[in-house]
Amino acid sequence: MAHNPKPCWLTGVCYTRRDMPASADPDAALMLRVKRGDKQAFAGLVDKYKQPVVNFVCRMLRDETEAEDLAQNVFLQVYKSAHRYRVSAKFSTWLFTIARNLCLNEIRRRSRHPAESLDAPHPEHDDQPLRQFEDKETSLPPDALLRGELEQKIAQALATLPENQRTAILLCRQEDLSYEEIADVLGCSLSATKSLIHRGRETLKQMLKPYLQTGAWKGTQK
Repeated sequence: MAHNPKPCWLTGVCYTRRDMPASADPDAALMLRVKRGDKQAFAGLVDKYKQPVVNFVCRMLRDETEAEDLAQNVFLQVYKSAHRYRVSAKFSTWLFTIARNLCLNEIRRRSRHPAESLDAPHPEHDDQPLRQFEDKETSLPPDALLRGELEQKIAQALATLPENQRTAILLCRQEDLSYEEIADVLGCSLSATKSLIHRGRETLKQMLKPYLQTGAWKGTQK
């Protein structure tokens, strides 16, 4: 039986004991150029993956205002880790492993230090809230409102899933990640990953079914 090297975890980044050829993944080849100091190659990776990473972070944290900042931290970590980068998996697998770990760190930080109330007064203007958000719904057409509402319900349902299930579902939406690569990000077996995705999808279907059939939202279920 062939030996499959188990991943080892170092500074939040997944490495394996056996490297893969960079030619198998053009993005990994770009990252090797970044390792040699090629800033243009890094800019290319950021351009390609910025929005997928922002989307992933936003879904994980349910916080649009913080998603951009944390996504920037993901790419900062990528750049700072370039000197020890090895092509042990697809670049996207390595990238989303970093993104997941930073999200989990932020979630743990928030559990220790609850966020300030959105109604807290502005430090310089007592009559203004600390954060102000544009009411986008007033200018959206009906179809966009419905799509936005559905996305909101999906996000609410996703938030109730166990972290591994939620992460597996979100990574499944990234078209270039296979089940094997999702398993690498999660640090679990392929069969366990498939099970997580199946259970997560079934739970979401049951939560969203009444809303899709009647428009009624019963809230998340335990």
